[in-house]
Amino acid sequence: MAIITFINPHAILFFMAQWHRGTVGRKPTGGLYKQARKKRIYEKGSIAANTTIGKLKSKIIRTKGGGQKVRVMQSDCVNLFDGKVYMKAKIESVIENKANRNYARRNVITKGAILKTDKGKAVVTSRASQDGTINAVLIKE
Repeated sequence: MAIITFINPHAILFFMAQWHRGTVGRKPTGGLYKQARKKRIYEKGSIAANTTIGKLKSKIIRTKGGGQKVRVMQSDCVNLFDGKVYMKAKIESVIENKANRNYARRNVITKGAILKTDKGKAVVTSRASQDGTINAVLIKE
């Protein structure tokens, strides 16, 4: 009898930490910088949210100092501004995403992405993984 185990693909991302430190790389002369100290835990980054289209799903993240940040994981509606009035619109798909060309076909929403909504095309003006909401401005055609 064979034992089948399933690996969660999202669990693998926890091992690939991203660090945000000051100067890294080489000196202008080509020499390596000497490491002055070790990495600090507060310099460690977080996993990308990769907000997609779907039923609203959000996550609350603890920030430095005990604050909280709402991270949108999935959303099917957007707060749309047409120049005069704010309204809610349903997201149909992601047309273009300049952050990564593969995000458009995966329907990943980031700031600057162009969405196809039921009211027309819109460009995202908020950071869904930081702000906890998706705001967009209607594009005049």
